[in-house]
Amino acid sequence: QVQLVESGGGLVQAGGSLRLSCAASGLTFSTYTMGWFRQAPGKEREFVAVIRWRISDTAYADSVKGRFTISRDNAKNTAYLQMYSLKPEDTAVYYCAARGGSPTTVRAMNPAVFDYWGQGTQVTVSS
Repeated sequence: QVQLVESGGGLVQAGGSLRLSCAASGLTFSTYTMGWFRQAPGKEREFVAVIRWRISDTAYADSVKGRFTISRDNAKNTAYLQMYSLKPEDTAVYYCAARGGSPTTVRAMNPAVFDYWGQGTQVTVSS
């Protein structure tokens, strides 16, 4: 049974930072592409960042480029999202997702491509 468990969310002031973690079990983590998505109240789930398994290349939404960094530790079966210079508009529930193989970067921006999802962790940025 595949499980993805996010942690690290919380309340932070604008300009602050947080690091989200996504602990995976029940899958061969090193062969999965990992993505982070977020969903704010009343909005659709949107792509944040992705790291592919084969060559560990990364991609980011324009809104977070230069502020967020996605990474993975295959020895710990964990993906991370380091967030700096947080803004109130970053407030959302953040979800990690896993997809077997290495979809193209464009495909990996589509949440429908992912097979497994975590339960989400709330990030709230106050102004």
